[in-house]
Amino acid sequence: MTLGFKNVDKNLVCKGVIGDGCGADRVFFVKNNTLYAFDSITNSSLELLDGLKDIVSIEKKGCIIFLKDKQNNILEFDLSTI
Repeated sequence: MTLGFKNVDKNLVCKGVIGDGCGADRVFFVKNNTLYAFDSITNSSLELLDGLKDIVSIEKKGCIIFLKDKQNNILEFDLSTI
């Protein structure tokens, strides 16, 4: 599910669900070692976290975005802190 994002691996894109907590109905994606949130209403992206390395997948549950790297380490990013 790339949702129209060019040059973004489908494993590095996830969509927030309305009612699941923070970031409802936004698309979260990793591109060029940076985590972004895309808002389809304003058609703009907000940089959330820079300096990521070797991220292979992204998942969102509630307000937490889980970023998994090549070594199977999991980085948690809490959207409620922004």
